[in-house]
Amino acid sequence: MLAAAGLLSLALTSGCALTKSGVEQAGGGPAHSGPLKGVTVNVASKNFTEQLLLCEITAQRLESQGAPVKRTCGMSGSNAVRAAVTSGSVDMYWEYTGTGWLALRLEGALTDPEAVYKKVSALDKAKHGVVWLPPAAANNTYAVAVKKETARKLGVSTLSDYAGLVATDPKNAGFCGASEFFGRDDGWPQLQEKYGFRLPKREVAELAEGPIYNAVAKGNPCNFGEVFATDGRIPALGLTLLKDDRKFFPPYNLSLNVRGAVLEKHPQIRTAMDPVSSLLTTAELQRLNARIDVDGKRPEEVAHQWLSANKLK
Repeated sequence: MLAAAGLLSLALTSGCALTKSGVEQAGGGPAHSGPLKGVTVNVASKNFTEQLLLCEITAQRLESQGAPVKRTCGMSGSNAVRAAVTSGSVDMYWEYTGTGWLALRLEGALTDPEAVYKKVSALDKAKHGVVWLPPAAANNTYAVAVKKETARKLGVSTLSDYAGLVATDPKNAGFCGASEFFGRDDGWPQLQEKYGFRLPKREVAELAEGPIYNAVAKGNPCNFGEVFATDGRIPALGLTLLKDDRKFFPPYNLSLNVRGAVLEKHPQIRTAMDPVSSLLTTAELQRLNARIDVDGKRPEEVAHQWLSANKLK
């Protein structure tokens, strides 16, 4: 979904390497003895950095519990991986609550994270037999970023502050966004309406998603820009996120989606993955994503180090 712009090429160099079929690679490290010994599972993901990392974290964690794991990391888009789960081709993947809301065609405001999770999880289990495990605190939603020094200089820490800056100093409120953001229901037009401002078009620049981060860091051509909240370039470039004090942006909390039949037969999966989910905060995913996108590490390496550091291997 809205995840940090990732690189499909990472799937070709990580433990989630693609095969001739396009997505699937069997097993990672050797399975150990444990509560999931002999329970073969197929872990999937979408094809960007954060998802490749989560696929590897999940696979390695389950392997440490004894499960032989097949990896289907790097599938092309939400629809493909969701169809694979509902058809039984794969057993689990990490999804975002806001994406689930859209996929299930739910209506109404997406503001309260807990309410969104409850509605999505209940409906998906009833209609498709997919269980959403308790969500992580990590919220990979849209956000507005600014260089930390610029935020201090301009006295801006919230989106309400930004609206005030637009009114008093529009030149310093220049905004960069991607084409999709300028046309979405949870994008630029509705953001302006929610916060009661109207930035002159001459101060708005449309860029590709990736270059926005560097543009904001350099303050050229904008001081502010649309980003994804868990992107590793946010801390790496010294950016900060403006607080969405009127709760405009929908929640996109992470939840491991598991086929109900698999979880019913092997409830140990939930026990194994709960401590992983509890550690995944927005700041933590920013840090881990940066290890890949900024430092050039492979998802399998970052996953192994993180699990080991947290005594989950």
